[in-house]
Amino acid sequence: MRTRLSICRKEARYRSEADALLAARRAGITLRPYRCDRCRQFHLTSRTRGKWMPLTLT
Repeated sequence: MRTRLSICRKEARYRSEADALLAARRAGITLRPYRCDRCRQFHLTSRTRGKWMPLTLT
């Protein structure tokens, strides 16, 4: 599914997956990075349906 251009413009952009993961950890909620097919950078999403999520250790 393509990212809508209006959504891409509103969301924060991260140059690398590592930068996006760091921001996700700071958020305090479960977020995962994805590469946007519009801007080719990374955004964060809370959607997990059908996606593999790594185990987090506390």
